Amino acid sequence: MTRPLRLHDDADLELNDTADYYDVKSLGLGGAFLDELEQGFAMIREHPDAAAEVAPGVRRLVLAKFPLSIIYAPLTDVIRVLAIAHQRQKPYYWRGRS
Repeated sequence: MTRPLRLHDDADLELNDTADYYDVKSLGLGGAFLDELEQGFAMIREHPDAAAEVAPGVRRLVLAKFPLSIIYAPLTDVIRVLAIAHQRQKPYYWRGRS
């Protein structure tokens, strides 16, 4: 059975801000970002322990087409998405989120 995904409030803001940014940059690019993000979420649901561990109990799935990563914690009953993080900006800024 797959565990549900729950986004931290800040991760939800990052998701929406990033989609808006890409749509302003090029119409439709925000949708492409959301499609790839959904593919990443599906992979995390199916294989929550497959991505690299970046801190104790925290994993990072790198997106293929965008310079972003999904930072998440696979917990017992839920997968907690802590951040939608740019790969080159402020590493580990998401520490302290739960």
